[in-house]
Amino acid sequence: MLFELQKRLKTFHKGGIHPPDNKLSATARIEEIPLPRSVTIPIYQHIGTPPRVIVERGDTVRVGQVLAIHEGLVSANIHSSVSGKVGKIDRVLDSSGYKHIAINIRVKEDDWLEEIDRSEDLIDDIPYSSKEIIQKVMEAGVVGQGGAAFPSHVKLSIPENRTVDTLIINGVECEPYLTADHRIMLERPYEIFVGTQILMKATGATKAIIAIENNKQDAIQLLSSIADDYPNIDIEALQVQYPQGGERQLIEALLDREVPSGGLPIDVGTIVHNVGTTYSVYQAVQKNQPLIQRVVTVTGPSVSKPSNFMVRIGTSVADLIAAAGGVPEDTGKIINGGPMMGKAIQDLKVPITKATSGILLIPEKETWRSEEYNCVRCGKCIEVCPMGLEPMQLVLLAKGKAADKAEAEHILDCMECGSCSFVCPSNRPILDYIRYGKGQVKKEQIK
Repeated sequence: MLFELQKRLKTFHKGGIHPPDNKLSATARIEEIPLPRSVTIPIYQHIGTPPRVIVERGDTVRVGQVLAIHEGLVSANIHSSVSGKVGKIDRVLDSSGYKHIAINIRVKEDDWLEEIDRSEDLIDDIPYSSKEIIQKVMEAGVVGQGGAAFPSHVKLSIPENRTVDTLIINGVECEPYLTADHRIMLERPYEIFVGTQILMKATGATKAIIAIENNKQDAIQLLSSIADDYPNIDIEALQVQYPQGGERQLIEALLDREVPSGGLPIDVGTIVHNVGTTYSVYQAVQKNQPLIQRVVTVTGPSVSKPSNFMVRIGTSVADLIAAAGGVPEDTGKIINGGPMMGKAIQDLKVPITKATSGILLIPEKETWRSEEYNCVRCGKCIEVCPMGLEPMQLVLLAKGKAADKAEAEHILDCMECGSCSFVCPSNRPILDYIRYGKGQVKKEQIK
């Protein structure tokens, strides 16, 4: 019966895999951890141009105060997540493995700007115009929290020659282990609905769909019961299929529309926002609260207390792991994100950013790479690729440094989901080679 139900649920048509869910922290309520003694806030936390720093060493700042102001169209403001005194403004290592300018703040009392509404009261009246909503989202520095960290005000600024009929709120969270979005839906459901209405008003969408994979029945049932009061917002349960959370895959599953190669969701009349982003939009528009904190999952097979924390931006990974019981003795690797698309962290001092969805601690025995063998031309990587690419061919082009041919084979369409590497019987690090090839193509494009 369950199998038959799964078959009837919507999903995308190309590829996909079924890695174990491992949602160890799914029942862990969102907790706030104690304020750290200091935070290190990177100014480059989004796609686009870094903002311009407007504070100096020795300045006293409050929670919510602007530290760096956006520069150009695709950029985002950065705010202080704590109150205290500005220390060094220097290049520091972040979770990307590179050094970027960051602002260190020594924490004192928790002193917030007066205009920020910190109450738990729900505000469901939306008296703002589309332009006013977009302005408030821009001022609050809201970016996409599903991974890409694209400035949300840019996505909401619909070109005059385009229209949006359907808004999709992405509550899929298909990456194994991560549960931050799941908990937001369970603990902040009304804010999600009001946030969805705000996004509809901003984009002009007449309909919205909150999409949730079928392994989150509690969230589906809760939001479905609330949706009766919101006639233009539907809840859609989707078949469990990785990487269903990708924008293209989600649009195809829900609307049977295909975003063209090199195109954007707006090209097919839709916009996709993550549920965490939707909550931040609610906070920005209704509460005047900038994006200074977010929910982060800390988990792993040996973690003593798999958790979901509401974390101030700039808090160190070390502080977060300590709140979840510390680093297990058998830890071999610590990942920023999930096991499929996340990247290893070099230093536990790196800060949590707007794009940090989870910290995964993997036991050493699970980090060993098996011996790599020659490609056996089985075609499994092609079968599972959700973008319809030929991963084994892209590997050959990347290794041969044939950037022009790789670009012609749509290597930049790769969403880096890792499905190809997951199924390869020869243990080939296919995604590593493709990432290298994408880097070559981008260098040639810059030239």
